[in-house]
Amino acid sequence: MPLPRIPVDPDGARDVPRGRRSGRSLKGLGIASAALAITVGVVFAGRIPSWDGVGAAWTSFLPWTAVLLVVLAVLALVRRAWWGLSAVIVAAMVWSGVFVPQLLAVPVASGPADLVVATQNIGAANPDPLASAQALIASGAGLVAVQEIDGSAGAATALLNRQYGYDAAASTVGLWSQWPVDEPSPLELGLGWARALRVVVHHPSGDIAVYAVHLPSIRPGNTAARDQAVADLGAIVQADTAARVLVMGDLNTATTDPALDALTDQLSDSREVVKGGFGFTWPAPFPLTRPDHVLARGITPISDQVLAPGGSDHRAVVVGLRFAG
Repeated sequence: MPLPRIPVDPDGARDVPRGRRSGRSLKGLGIASAALAITVGVVFAGRIPSWDGVGAAWTSFLPWTAVLLVVLAVLALVRRAWWGLSAVIVAAMVWSGVFVPQLLAVPVASGPADLVVATQNIGAANPDPLASAQALIASGAGLVAVQEIDGSAGAATALLNRQYGYDAAASTVGLWSQWPVDEPSPLELGLGWARALRVVVHHPSGDIAVYAVHLPSIRPGNTAARDQAVADLGAIVQADTAARVLVMGDLNTATTDPALDALTDQLSDSREVVKGGFGFTWPAPFPLTRPDHVLARGITPISDQVLAPGGSDHRAVVVGLRFAG
């Protein structure tokens, strides 16, 4: 007498109830949908608006979508959702195409930089701003931009004053220089009070228009001030006729945030040029994004280094630049 046929599901399990097989399929659909959403969010990040801070947060932390893909891959393996896993693999390939080139260092011209600059938000709550100033000086930077200078940073600013012969300030933003500077122009950028400045630095190789900037923070439900400040600064820089321009400071967003296009469309970001890693600077103990930037026009970044925080919640950025031949 022939044996009865035993039902076998596609994954090799016998007598699997139809409801369980359907549940597995639905789980795979959820994983694939999540992978597709991440892929779309990465590919079209440049078109995502601020959305009251949600979109800005997504684009600022965009490289960390790799973690989401790893979680989805593990989930797909555990649940044996193979076509869901296939969708995750495709998403990972897209992520790699976007971000892996940023991790590969770009060969730069040999020899020392013509100019080294540094920028750091030393933090109003920094318990040891003097350590931050000492680290900035030790970097060998000829220009140093500092943000969030308050009354507790007196020893730090005094040390910078002794090290550098020239300085300029606007509210809580300061710039120190080894070379003469003109009278600074404070910039309000829609805030009603100056938290940025423009000054001309008379470098031996030619004048440089330097903007030391601290843009407004992104807060849930309120990104209008930041977006307006970026737009205003972009318009000012675009109208600047200087042959060499530097924008240095805490811009409170990453270059993956489309709001920053107003600046990055006309200036080169040092980390984007040099590559070799993401160069995250905030929060200092375990950096997740890079709100601190050196943007340049008419002068080429050839190195980009992130320093230890020195007590601040931001790590410092030190950039080497080369004047055009």
